Amino acid sequence: MLLGVDVGGTFTDAVAFDGTELHTAKAPTTPGDEARGVVAAIRGVLAGSDSRPETVRRLVHGMTVGTNALLEERGARTALVATSGFEDLLEIGRQDRPSLYRLCAPKPRPLVARDDRVAARERIGPAGVTEALGDDEPGRIAAAIEAADAEAVAVCLLFSYVDPSHEQRIARAIRERLPGLHVSVSSEVLPRFREYERCSTTVIDAYLSPLLGRYLGGLADAATSQGLPEPEIMRSSGGVAPWREASREGAWSVLSGPAGGAVGAGLLARLSGDGDAIGLDMGGTSCDVCVVERGQVRQTEAREIAGRVIQLPMVDVHTVGAGGGSIGWRDHGGALRVGPRSAGADPGPASYGRGGTEPTVTDANLVLGRLAPDSALAGGVTLDADAARAAIRGLAEELGLGELETAEGIVRLANQEMARALRVVTIERGVDPRRFALLPFGGAGPMHAAELADELEITRLLCPRSGGVLSALGLIASPRRRDTARTVMLGGSRLTAERIADEVAALRETIGAGLAGAEVSVTYELRYEGQSFELAIPGPDSPAPEALAADFAAEHERRYGFSDGDARVELVAIGLSLSEPAPEPKPRAASEAELRRSTRRVRFEDRWLETVVHRGEAPTGAELQGPAVLELPDSTFVLPPGWAGRVDEHGTVVASRS
Repeated sequence: MLLGVDVGGTFTDAVAFDGTELHTAKAPTTPGDEARGVVAAIRGVLAGSDSRPETVRRLVHGMTVGTNALLEERGARTALVATSGFEDLLEIGRQDRPSLYRLCAPKPRPLVARDDRVAARERIGPAGVTEALGDDEPGRIAAAIEAADAEAVAVCLLFSYVDPSHEQRIARAIRERLPGLHVSVSSEVLPRFREYERCSTTVIDAYLSPLLGRYLGGLADAATSQGLPEPEIMRSSGGVAPWREASREGAWSVLSGPAGGAVGAGLLARLSGDGDAIGLDMGGTSCDVCVVERGQVRQTEAREIAGRVIQLPMVDVHTVGAGGGSIGWRDHGGALRVGPRSAGADPGPASYGRGGTEPTVTDANLVLGRLAPDSALAGGVTLDADAARAAIRGLAEELGLGELETAEGIVRLANQEMARALRVVTIERGVDPRRFALLPFGGAGPMHAAELADELEITRLLCPRSGGVLSALGLIASPRRRDTARTVMLGGSRLTAERIADEVAALRETIGAGLAGAEVSVTYELRYEGQSFELAIPGPDSPAPEALAADFAAEHERRYGFSDGDARVELVAIGLSLSEPAPEPKPRAASEAELRRSTRRVRFEDRWLETVVHRGEAPTGAELQGPAVLELPDSTFVLPPGWAGRVDEHGTVVASRS
């Protein structure tokens, strides 16, 4: 039995796969004590599959603990050790502005307070040591850290990626004096140039690691007490690691939750499509979008989260605050707005009957007939149509609109926010969305997919049978993986095949423990001499420099429309990942189930239409003709007029414009 558990903002999803059958369960997320919701979801899925905990061979967990702690600034109290004169690097940053024309727009405050920054009297330059680290200096710094009463410390000195000896001596002194303190060292976390990005990433690693250590330790204890194996943790890269390893490296798991959905989208794009799809994960709180090409999710080497830079390998996911629980509200100018504030799991949308009174996207869909009052949503939630209408009516009175106008407005605004996110990962990056299928998942994604496809002129939809829990399914399809990268700065006569092979071998040695039979993936970051930024080019572990230069020129031509045959090419950095092959669970459509048919009125484009409603598991070959609603166990798929779909062998509804 393979078991995946994903913690979302509203629900905690669990998927169990026994080699042939896929079993799912949902439980309400328990904010502040997420492990309790995880255990409840596990119990639900094991009961549904009639299985015992000891039959579980692998338990993989995806979470938003790190992301939420970063967004809400509730990580560990962190100290920073920096080269003297560079203690304010986090505040100085790149000296840019979040908004070009808002001169006073605030930046996020540094995660390290000014009084918790310690100057190290030392200096290393690109050619080596220019000011030696005195014998007494590491001890003095350790004493200053002890006086700061910090829970974690980040050590980030200039040019430590060239020579890490000073960082290592300081870290050793701190660990000896304060053995219980978490220490993140930049030459271990991110041995790359660009001091601001390296410092920011190292500080985030220190800031999150104590929190993750406590959470994952408690989760591991809860799992083993239930007879389950110790959990593996999804990382931002789309690979998993043992929980102890993940708890020591907090920055690597910031996108743990969205990464599971991205891997699941890649799996379904390979099984039910041609491998090219745009993933749309709309849950209760947010919406994550990603691009899958040839069955693989696009990767990025850096991104900002809450205005803070993390430069580590991660799936290229863009997130906006548009989910089923996103709240509709009136702004100071009298206009209707939706999100980013969400009703979350507690109290949830008004229609959940848990005390929520503000109108949400879920309430609007219920008023418009896309959800039915007698529908039992995943997680045992029953809907209260009267409460939904009362919440919508209250906002409608504030706006001076009708109840239906307000509900339609909420849905349209949520759709526009998600369409904007889809444009960010496609059109703004030179990707034509029309050649991709849209793959909606999450509890709310399939309800909005067809309208979003119309907005972007996408003509194909892939709605998975397990769409409501696809992030959890992606967890058990994820390989065990480690990543590293290093700045090398090789050009001219120093750029040789032998030197490249030596650098790759050295990188592999640093992360290869326990992964002897893993697949190797190498990325080379190159640029023309004098350029400020690089292009990542995949290649073998011992390439010829001429072949790398040719591949770089071709990518430069594709990306920017030109290449320069006379310019010298410079190899800036090498990235390496090791991954063990993961199981590939293949969901199957229900073989004997029959859809129960009924009809109800559903609102489409300002008019009510009598709509066929299919409820239950969809068997292979089942056909749908819009307008139709397919009420699956974990999600609801709305097919407007002009669309038709058919269920394939994996239970995926493959739909297109009719």
